[in-house]
Amino acid sequence: MTTAHHALTAQASDAAIDTACRLLRLPTMRAQAADTIARAEREGLSYAGLLAELLMSECEDRDRRRSERRIRAARFPREKSLREFDYSVNPHVDPAVIHNLATCEWIAKGHPLCLIGDSGTGKSHQTIARYGRVDLLEIDELGYLELDRRGAEMLFQVLTEREEKSSIAIASNEAFTGWSRTFTDPRLCATIVDRLTFNATIIETGTESCRLARTKARKNDGPK
Repeated sequence: MTTAHHALTAQASDAAIDTACRLLRLPTMRAQAADTIARAEREGLSYAGLLAELLMSECEDRDRRRSERRIRAARFPREKSLREFDYSVNPHVDPAVIHNLATCEWIAKGHPLCLIGDSGTGKSHQTIARYGRVDLLEIDELGYLELDRRGAEMLFQVLTEREEKSSIAIASNEAFTGWSRTFTDPRLCATIVDRLTFNATIIETGTESCRLARTKARKNDGPK
């Protein structure tokens, strides 16, 4: 059995596109269809090119919405983005390294990330935590509190379980040489450092607080 096809009027085509996008849950294509079609007619874009543009717009917007949902689900105390990070404030941080980390290839490979520097130097701003299916485990401010033997052993077990399989990102206000104050057993401390630094990207953010620098700058720029 064959179905007869006939040309639709412009109004019928617009209505059909709108209805189909609603049913298929394609809000971006629905919103951009009229403008994209008009531009395609002006610029002589092929049917395939028109379809590709609409589909890519939908995919990009869907990725953006997915990221926004994950950020909301994580319930970060403050929402931050790499786009907001001021590299000029901290010359220790290499933008090329950060942009490479932003591809998340290191997570796919199960490699660690270590951010070492004093409070306020931008460590947490570059660290991403995901909940649910944990592809990345983030441990922030490691070094502030001393861990007892049991706590250190439990952390070691977590690191061992994830070693070379799933990524861990840690941020610490202590250099590795100062971790003996957190992990009081020297052998366990050395083993944990070894686990975290193998195949790791290590970024040292320094000691000058970005927050303090901005506060000083605001005071200097204030009324004389």
